[in-house]
Amino acid sequence: MRGCRCLALALATIATVSGASAEGPDDFPSRPITLIVPFAPGGGNDIMARLIGERMSRALGQQIVVENRAGAGGNTGSRQAAHSASDGYTMLLAFTGTLGINPSLYANIGYDPNKELTPIGSISTTSAVLVVHPSLPVKNFNELVAFAKASPAPLNYASSGVGTVVHVATEMLADEAGIKVLQIPYKGTGPGVADLVGGHVKMMMPPIPAVIGYVNAGTLRALGVTSKQRSPLMPDVPTLAEAGLPGFSSEQRYGLLAPAGTPKPVIDRLNKELRAALADETVRKRLLDDGAVPAPDSPQEYEAAILHDQKVWGGIVRKLGLHVE
Repeated sequence: MRGCRCLALALATIATVSGASAEGPDDFPSRPITLIVPFAPGGGNDIMARLIGERMSRALGQQIVVENRAGAGGNTGSRQAAHSASDGYTMLLAFTGTLGINPSLYANIGYDPNKELTPIGSISTTSAVLVVHPSLPVKNFNELVAFAKASPAPLNYASSGVGTVVHVATEMLADEAGIKVLQIPYKGTGPGVADLVGGHVKMMMPPIPAVIGYVNAGTLRALGVTSKQRSPLMPDVPTLAEAGLPGFSSEQRYGLLAPAGTPKPVIDRLNKELRAALADETVRKRLLDDGAVPAPDSPQEYEAAILHDQKVWGGIVRKLGLHVE
């Protein structure tokens, strides 16, 4: 009897594998898809994944299940996605921090993003805004630079943690402006903004939605946004390039990837439905309201953007000597 059970199990396993391998592009997807978010629920990455996942689910005819796998600055979930089966049933929500900064920041992230993941397409880009506490006697970016250069001590600023985009982008700004700054790291954007509003730190460069209410209320002063164009959320605030730092820009890019080796027809199908989701007016409005600009593109264009981010952000990380074991 034991031999019969083993034989039955072996035959069932063979049938399952054969059925999976027999699935053609026209049959995809035939079951739910897992979308790994390498951060805790409730954050920007998670909200974006659920918004896009819900719209793509309707078009694909199968549910996209968001799975939060937080840890190691996004490396834990990203590694899990990279090492998943290359069948189209696992996707990863990634952004500039996980793909552009972490490979240079961490000694070993546990996977090779360029060899073990394949791009599906970009979702959106987001920008930040340089804000200061009103007690700082500056009205614009040039005055901030002059104040910082005249001050005997570095200008302190809040970050959302060592190695985060807020941290690295602020150091990049300081480097290009030729000023000395001192990081005060916090466990997230929220606590940093709270201390900035309270006057405990003097400057921060967080995502626009995190501080727009304070800027509108006059409890924080906005000196410039980090995008190439002005933000529709803050149309009266100049870009930092306009404000006195020509050529400066710092944007985060969000996108979807799959394990390397995922069949091209599957990648093309997922890219098609991602583009359709980003063309949906409800999705577009929600993204824009959250400070994100929809950025539909091809897998090849997203791959080029990732390589560009790794060059720019990785270069800053190495120049500043940032390192996490």
